[in-house]
Amino acid sequence: MEKHITLVAVLNIGFGVMGLLFACMAFLAIAGGGIISGDPDAMIITMIVASAITIFFIIISLPALIGGIGLLKRRGWARILVMIIAVLDLFLIPIGTFIGVYTLWVLMNDETAKLFAQGSG
Repeated sequence: MEKHITLVAVLNIGFGVMGLLFACMAFLAIAGGGIISGDPDAMIITMIVASAITIFFIIISLPALIGGIGLLKRRGWARILVMIIAVLDLFLIPIGTFIGVYTLWVLMNDETAKLFAQGSG
């Protein structure tokens, strides 16, 4: 189960980093469009939209990143956080569903529970 836990951790870290990168790219693309236009109203509107989208992606990406890092350190709270994320992933058909089912299988396994109980002792 150690390898499966590590894989789940790496997947969460990877998706967290991808989400943060997407947030940065979205901000640059949207805000850049307003700046290129030269229209002051367009600049304000695109900055507001770009900021909102960036904040949204940061909020949904950070838990995966933090949970993945916590799983690598075998923290009990990270196991719970990643299970919550996995339940939400079930609705992201088709890839998210597969990852969510796999993550829940790994983290709800009795052997995994024992590994985390040993790590926190």
